[in-house]
Amino acid sequence: MLKAGVLGAGHLGKIHLKLLQQSSKYELIGFFDRDQEASKKIEEEFGYKSFPSMEALIDACDMVDVVTPTIYHFECAEKVVNAGKHLFIEKPITHTVEEANTLRDLAKQKGVRGQVGQVERFNPAFMAVNHMIENPMFIEAHRLAEFNPRGTDVSVVLDLMIHDIDAILSVVKSQVKSIHASGVSVISDTPDIANARIEFENGCVANLTASRISMKKMRKARFFQKDAYISVDFLEKKCEVVKMKDAPKDPDDFAMILTNAEGVKKQIYFDNPDVSPNNAILDELESFAEAIEKNQTPVVSLTQGTEALRVAMKIIENFKKLDI
Repeated sequence: MLKAGVLGAGHLGKIHLKLLQQSSKYELIGFFDRDQEASKKIEEEFGYKSFPSMEALIDACDMVDVVTPTIYHFECAEKVVNAGKHLFIEKPITHTVEEANTLRDLAKQKGVRGQVGQVERFNPAFMAVNHMIENPMFIEAHRLAEFNPRGTDVSVVLDLMIHDIDAILSVVKSQVKSIHASGVSVISDTPDIANARIEFENGCVANLTASRISMKKMRKARFFQKDAYISVDFLEKKCEVVKMKDAPKDPDDFAMILTNAEGVKKQIYFDNPDVSPNNAILDELESFAEAIEKNQTPVVSLTQGTEALRVAMKIIENFKKLDI
């Protein structure tokens, strides 16, 4: 078992502490949080060991899970990696792309593994269909949330949209060609609602919308490719796959047949895979343990986390051009 510790014991940090304690792949050593009063309460209530310093926790672990506010990610992660310990770090990987590049290169130099907490990669609906997504040419994603003051220290792009950016980059096997975006600040100092159009070198176009001031929640993505339409509901954990194939000469009475303008007939059929319920956060943490044990590249590597951040920051740069 890998000895694991958590840096940051806020809302998400407490969830990670609970799951690491439950996991059969980790031995939870404890946590460190700069708020000593809160740390004492957590220690008394849950029994997790509170360490007196970040360095003391890092020294006691094989793997450190960084769940601090984004602005402190690099400071914490750099110490973890310099100590030769494996790093799990929540999204976004760091506050700036420069920090992410430095962290990625440092981890490679030190020979340690690093994984970014892009939890939607482990959403059971996405996992059920991601192998079916082949060369999509148009993608549409909507991620809408009700207002929550927690998380407004960063733009809605880094808070919410980055989930869809990462998922899309994982299935589109092409470089980003251009980005056009707009955003509006309604309640926060940074944009609360944003739309981005990402064009790839292979012709694929992705249209992403994210909002944290909506009346209802929504987390959906739709992927369109040759002879197939794939829909993923990340919130309800449901997926739908609609495929087309050449129609048989003698279709049965219940077959759904479409005829295009050229007279070519296609049969529509549904191929919806089973979605197995899971705890996505536990799965991402345990997948990282397996990557460490087997000396493999993690599912969401530091390189991938860096690329997702780079695209997110390009979107935010578009806002600045519009003086938003």
